[in-house]
Amino acid sequence: MTGTSPEHDVLIIGSGAAGLTAALTLAEHKRVLVLAKGKLTSGSTAWAQGGIAAVLDAGDTFEDHIRDTMIAGAGLNRRETVEFVIEQAPRAIARLVDLGVPFNTDDAAGASLHLTREGGHSHRRIVHVADATGWAVQSALVKAAEAHPNITLLPDRSCIDLITGKNEQRYSGSGRVWGAYALDAATGKVEAYTARATILAAGGAGRVYRFSTAPRGATGDGIAMAWRAGCRVSNMEMMQFHPTCLYNLEVKNFLITEAVRGEGGQLKHPVTGHRFMPDYDERAELAPRDVVARAIDDQIKRYGLDYVHLDISHLAPEFVIQHFPTIHEKLLGLGIDMTKEPIPVVPAQHYTCGGILIDLAGRTDLPGLYAAGECTESGLHGANRLASNSLLECFVFGEAAARDILSRWDEFDPPPPIRQWDESRVTDSDEEVVIKQNWTEIRRFMWNYVGIVRTTKRLERAAHRIKLLHGEIEDYYGHFRVTTDLIELRNLLQCADLIVQGALRRHESRGLHFILDYPGMLEEARDTVLVP
Repeated sequence: MTGTSPEHDVLIIGSGAAGLTAALTLAEHKRVLVLAKGKLTSGSTAWAQGGIAAVLDAGDTFEDHIRDTMIAGAGLNRRETVEFVIEQAPRAIARLVDLGVPFNTDDAAGASLHLTREGGHSHRRIVHVADATGWAVQSALVKAAEAHPNITLLPDRSCIDLITGKNEQRYSGSGRVWGAYALDAATGKVEAYTARATILAAGGAGRVYRFSTAPRGATGDGIAMAWRAGCRVSNMEMMQFHPTCLYNLEVKNFLITEAVRGEGGQLKHPVTGHRFMPDYDERAELAPRDVVARAIDDQIKRYGLDYVHLDISHLAPEFVIQHFPTIHEKLLGLGIDMTKEPIPVVPAQHYTCGGILIDLAGRTDLPGLYAAGECTESGLHGANRLASNSLLECFVFGEAAARDILSRWDEFDPPPPIRQWDESRVTDSDEEVVIKQNWTEIRRFMWNYVGIVRTTKRLERAAHRIKLLHGEIEDYYGHFRVTTDLIELRNLLQCADLIVQGALRRHESRGLHFILDYPGMLEEARDTVLVP
């Protein structure tokens, strides 16, 4: 496919909360194409157990939610972004209710939404669908998108790179983005999908780490593609680790939601039974995630443990089952009854707080390119994301990007003729083992050297490994036909590089970036902005 795709006006990469919110807003007036790497429901949105934060309680205020977000973000947040997102939150919830998301309510009539509380929040303000909010939201969005005549959803498309001026048949150095090249997993063919405007909503980079709660596809594709095309990225060293991921060698990345601690769960040493969080912070289990994750990491390293215990068995079984039905059922299948015994947990990478730099309209540095959700750094999360602000960011920025495109539509020219993907000099790979080996190596050294607690020496070791792997992977990429695994490996390495570069530049410990060489916090909070 060359030139324009006359049947679509806007291309959206990613089918999670941010991408589908944008698609539904745009589809009122434009024709939209949504590309998903795997199934339409395979992104992080469907995995979000917790909920969505919004000021809906009588005693709560926007100012309180803004303050809680700024405190969690260790002052690195941009206040205008925090205000913008939090003031839009009640409207975002109302739209989801209209879409049919069955949020838990306090009364039989369903008039008032049930609000729970999570670490770092000063009020109950989390709306939820039991402990499977993300799945309910994703299902509602997909259903609405599938029913809309102006939206085309294409699963199993792995985007390789953005199409820019340099891919025009008449080369241009404009940096203007015209869409993306993507691999069709079924046919193995690479096609050029062009549009007047493109929105990246491709999720985070969690799979850079050995232990992660992110789905398998969270390989930082959007961040890496934007960087290669010329976008700045910011604060990539701010990787959030969720304190409580189930420790089970058979089941990878099953998350035990923050709300288990919010409702009274306690963290204990697995041998002595000592409740250790009060030793680290007066807020105990309700301290922000980075504090709790570092405490667990310290216990594990200090005592040579594989995991710690999260115990909520002192509460009534009916209460536990009613609040956490999904987790209770999943654990029972693994032989753990959380109403009677503790749950073994370890910290795991959970959320990418940095990413592609965007403004309040979701605009990136490149004309024609917008971004929303976890692949971005909007200024909302700062040095640490407050629980349940992530889905909220997706709805607010997905809509903001769509509204900006609609309001400026006359500025977007139709795409010029674009060069086809060139496969003339490559062959099929004869050694897939290279990809598997490199993937494993990256995730292991990132976990060991660029994890919850860092040192300059470890970061330099990681940087050295990345340099060696860059040559190897680029050589492989140049010689063999692309596969989804190869695309992901290339993007993983690029994101690992950006994380390490960011971490080496930040000479302080702030929020999620804790480095033993610089344990103090500088007076001025500054973003780590990397320029390609």
